[in-house]
Amino acid sequence: MTISLAGVRATLWRSALFAGLWWALTNGRADSWGVGGVSILAAAILSLRLLPPVPTTISRIGLLRFLGFFFIQSLRGGAQVAWFALRPRMGLRPGIQEIPLRLPEGIGRVLLTNTQSLLPGTLSVELRGNRLCLHVLDIEAPTEAGVRHAETRVAHMLGLQLEQP
Repeated sequence: MTISLAGVRATLWRSALFAGLWWALTNGRADSWGVGGVSILAAAILSLRLLPPVPTTISRIGLLRFLGFFFIQSLRGGAQVAWFALRPRMGLRPGIQEIPLRLPEGIGRVLLTNTQSLLPGTLSVELRGNRLCLHVLDIEAPTEAGVRHAETRVAHMLGLQLEQP
């Protein structure tokens, strides 16, 4: 068994991320690190099995554009939820939509799926191969156009080529 530099780097980054999350969840309590160490190790191993490390480059400009897009869409989502709360009888038509993805298999699809749950009007339900299953607040809304926009931002950030659906 050989260990790649990408694998070591991914293990260190993920372990640091999980340690930071553990520290935040336990308010930095020193007496929690016995259980925390085991939990961090288990989370790192599981994350490496579920999403093996692959060489990925992140475009700085793509990252800035993605963060700007995400910030604006998050504000839109907050405003939309507030509007729905103030007008509960808005005649929403919730439903499930399946959208074929153009991102190649891997981290791009995972990032898109998780991002989509945080954007206005959608919640990711399942990722089936190259199809993203979403719960939407309004089945008549232009959901696919929103997914395409997010997909393009993710592709630019990660330097990925979009495939034909």
